[in-house]
Amino acid sequence: MIESAMLEIKNVTKRFGGIVALKDVSFKLEEGSFVGLIGPNGSGKTTAFNIISGAFPPSDGNVLFNGKVISGMNPNHICRQGIARTFQIPKPIKSLTVAENIMLGAIFGSQQSVRKYDAQRTREEALQWLDFVGLKLHPDSHPDRMTAGALRKLELARALATRPKILLADEVLSGLNKDELNEASGILKKAREELGITIIWVEHIMHVLMKLVERVIVLNFGMLIADGDPMSISKDERVIEAYLGRD
Repeated sequence: MIESAMLEIKNVTKRFGGIVALKDVSFKLEEGSFVGLIGPNGSGKTTAFNIISGAFPPSDGNVLFNGKVISGMNPNHICRQGIARTFQIPKPIKSLTVAENIMLGAIFGSQQSVRKYDAQRTREEALQWLDFVGLKLHPDSHPDRMTAGALRKLELARALATRPKILLADEVLSGLNKDELNEASGILKKAREELGITIIWVEHIMHVLMKLVERVIVLNFGMLIADGDPMSISKDERVIEAYLGRD
């Protein structure tokens, strides 16, 4: 059991009318960890992300960040606390340039409360994040004609520009080819190793996720059914039956 956790999900339940999307889910994450969150479609993974990031509050239970209850806070306040997320379907603002999209992350991230906003400095930061994720596009281009792989990188760059302590990465490999899979997963690895960011990663491409994460949390029908290292999870009968399959 983790004694001192950066993030704690404490007996969280989420109901949507008569549907229970999460049921009494609890787990803790220590600083610097790289954790996979897996389970079948509809198991509650994105609901967990939505609650952690403030998209909606839990019906019961709490989310604590560095010992402080954050459940019920607005998403912008949680972002400023140091928790950023990506989305299953990338959501760039198409009327803005690539650089401007990333600048938004820097403007509204956790660092802006302690320094005066400067447009030139923020643009320079955006260009640095473009380079960090390996997005080789002109910064003044627009995202309306970007490939799936480029959109994933832009989504990651904007989230990282908030300078998060925790990154909630939601299916960043979805729809990518083999080379793009390696590039996107490499960005997460680099963010953890070079920036020290704690990462929770929802993903269905198991052979990639299992090679990178140190711990795997498994949800099924809104309940936590397993929590352990990748090897033990891959052999867990409950996980095999619910999600991984015999093959």
